[in-house]
Amino acid sequence: MDNIRLFLWVAFLAMVWVTYTVWVTDYAPPPTAPPATSVPEEAAPARPDDGLPPLAEPGATESGSPAAGAGGAPRRSVHVVTDVLDVLIDLEGGDLVRVDLPQYPVEKHRPDVPVRLLDYEPATRWVYRTGLRTADEGADPDHTAVFSSAASEYRLADGQDELTVALDWTRPDGVTARKVYTFRRGEYRIDLALELLNGTGAPLRSDGYAQMLRRHNPPERSFMSVDSYSFTGPVLYDGDQYHKLQVEDLVRQPVTQTVTGGWMAAIQHHFLGAIVPPPELEMRYQATARDDQFVLSTVAPAQEVAPGGRLELPLRLFVGPKLQSQLAATANELELTVDYGVLTILAQPLFWMLSQIERFVGNWGWAIVIATFIIKLAFYKLTAASGRSMAKMRKLAPRMKALQERYKDDRQALGQAMMELYKREKVNPAAGCLPILVQMPFFFAYYWVLVESVEMRQAPFVLWIDDLSSRDPYFVLPLLMGAAMFFQTRLNPAPPDPVQARVMQIMPIVFTVFFAFFPSGLVLYWLTNTVLSILQQWRINTIVAREG
Repeated sequence: MDNIRLFLWVAFLAMVWVTYTVWVTDYAPPPTAPPATSVPEEAAPARPDDGLPPLAEPGATESGSPAAGAGGAPRRSVHVVTDVLDVLIDLEGGDLVRVDLPQYPVEKHRPDVPVRLLDYEPATRWVYRTGLRTADEGADPDHTAVFSSAASEYRLADGQDELTVALDWTRPDGVTARKVYTFRRGEYRIDLALELLNGTGAPLRSDGYAQMLRRHNPPERSFMSVDSYSFTGPVLYDGDQYHKLQVEDLVRQPVTQTVTGGWMAAIQHHFLGAIVPPPELEMRYQATARDDQFVLSTVAPAQEVAPGGRLELPLRLFVGPKLQSQLAATANELELTVDYGVLTILAQPLFWMLSQIERFVGNWGWAIVIATFIIKLAFYKLTAASGRSMAKMRKLAPRMKALQERYKDDRQALGQAMMELYKREKVNPAAGCLPILVQMPFFFAYYWVLVESVEMRQAPFVLWIDDLSSRDPYFVLPLLMGAAMFFQTRLNPAPPDPVQARVMQIMPIVFTVFFAFFPSGLVLYWLTNTVLSILQQWRINTIVAREG
């Protein structure tokens, strides 16, 4: 097998694979959805028990509820501020209708403009709906009911680790309800307890539910925007598998499942909103869509509430960045929303190693450099063996050139003579491609770690590199990487074929142009890896030359 030809094919296929994933994602087949049951268009999106009122469908509005689609700010609201969240709760429904993330600016040079996830405005609508339903004829403490609060603003004070916000609702016949939100310092998880007290003299059949409504505004595909590489839309974890749901498919066929230990979420690049019911309860999940809006619903089993009895449904809500430690602490496998794709098995431990190094050095850029050195060290013996083969090939170059001159008119004889030379000198011409094959999976894993991990978002390195998740604004790192690749080719044996030799000279230029638009953290990895490879090969070449 020709060494250089294999190298070229590996490099070519690598570029094709990356180009496909970041440029042609729009034409990929849709992800496999969980088994679905057909729901007639006129049916309610979730109605597990006869006698209980239906939940709202996507696109439905309720008069007087700005959060439901009427537009404009809520008439009555509660403002909650913690160290990491700025939240607006609409008292008409008692639900989250706006959430800002003060620690995550939209643009690094404008720190006063935070990322806004939940929003009641129609164009960017993304809200929660929660409540309790009853089977009798009275009003329900659902997402259209008017709740009351002891205060209009709550702030997490200095030295305070937990903040509780209670909303109350009362019916004339003695049925009362509460929604109790619990916010904690430094956390994007919000605990919500739905409580209903039956103060009547008769049993009451009731259940609790949670919904998330979102207008689907996926970013336009752009090679210059890393935001467009990631999946945007609804996802479902059914207790066993993680599913991405295509909104277009949900318009035609809603997804309905009974799930224990699952969760539902709406995700985008670096951020998400999630609903996590109690893991021990068998919940009815449904995902539906109409036009450009989708609704995720989860409903608890209905219960008989005796006179004087209480029904409680604890929920966990998550609104914030995809911080993997917080996601894992919130729900089982919620960290899968950090979408590393098929290379998750490599990307997750790689991210763990990077995060541990970053905790020590305090800089993600230097963490990449150190992690690259550790990976290089781990594969040192493997790459050293192939490096020796490359060094021997370099020594054989004059003899190979002589064979080419001798058998220039007989390619079959040339091939046989070169194979005999390789065998006699104990040289494996394909061994030089082994480092490339070993590095490629880590290259792709690095790519997805840098693109998908919010911890890398706007993370500075040194000098002009102030965001490792975006391209180098001055293209300095790609140029340094191209120069390093050029010197690396000078250390390797020259291809015997002039065409292949010419291609090898062009490869550093091609890679420089290609990498110019990649995240600077990825270019930093490849530059570091190339420099370490140059040092290793130079040392091996020196040793082999001394051996004579």
